[in-house]
Amino acid sequence: MTLTARGTRHPLNTDFAWHDLAGPFRRITPEQARAYDEVGFFVLEDAFGPDELAAVAAEIDPVERSIEQWIRDEHGGRVSIARADEITFTVHLAARSAALRSFVSGPVFQDLVADLIGPDVRLYWDQAVYKKPDTEAPFPWHQDNGYAFVEPQQYLTCWVALTDATEENGCPWVVPGLHRGGTLAHEQTDIGLVCLQDPPDAVPVPARAGSIVVFSSLTPHSTGPNNTDDVRKSYIVQFAPDGAIIHPNARGDEPPPPPATADDPNRQFPILVGGVAPS
Repeated sequence: MTLTARGTRHPLNTDFAWHDLAGPFRRITPEQARAYDEVGFFVLEDAFGPDELAAVAAEIDPVERSIEQWIRDEHGGRVSIARADEITFTVHLAARSAALRSFVSGPVFQDLVADLIGPDVRLYWDQAVYKKPDTEAPFPWHQDNGYAFVEPQQYLTCWVALTDATEENGCPWVVPGLHRGGTLAHEQTDIGLVCLQDPPDAVPVPARAGSIVVFSSLTPHSTGPNNTDDVRKSYIVQFAPDGAIIHPNARGDEPPPPPATADDPNRQFPILVGGVAPS
């Protein structure tokens, strides 16, 4: 596959049509809804206060440290796209922590998924991504639906800034508008899956600590290098409609596993059932 600035369609993406938001909305404004539909993202400013962020980081930090040490000691400093002392991906945290399960099920996310997905929603994926000081490599251009093809394709990513995310330390960059065409084909590289090559219309999306960069699973995005002396911390929480089906990608010469429903009870639990939080 030859990567271009606009990408090529994923082979499973045969009949996608973007569904505009209709409202009424519980949390977002009409302007944010329009931005989500037209450009594929918006920033929900100051969604969480310092005490909430500190509590979340206190749950994540020790797990992240132990995983990075394991990568360093047992795998020579690298496992897949995680690299010790550069970038770590600490996954399925809500399945490990009652406090994080409560956080991802809380009123902010309940409202966002009601506004952006619908009345019946599950957690799909959660992970912390810590980008370490002086990490020169960016994280490449991809769509979240490129890592495993999910149907319906239009689900939700909430990129929670646990520290200030700036252009200097690796804030997200997005390509506006491409989400409306559905999932792009992705190519495996040494630092992750890639769907675009040098898009000229990419825009940075800095976010203060406590804010959420809210974007579609179909919005192409990247994060830049961290050229500061501090760790840039984010907690990424994804939500999909109840009943969503995962089509895993093939890895190497192996055929992919069969499609599966995204309903693992430990890590893909309900957030809303009929528009309300489950008891």
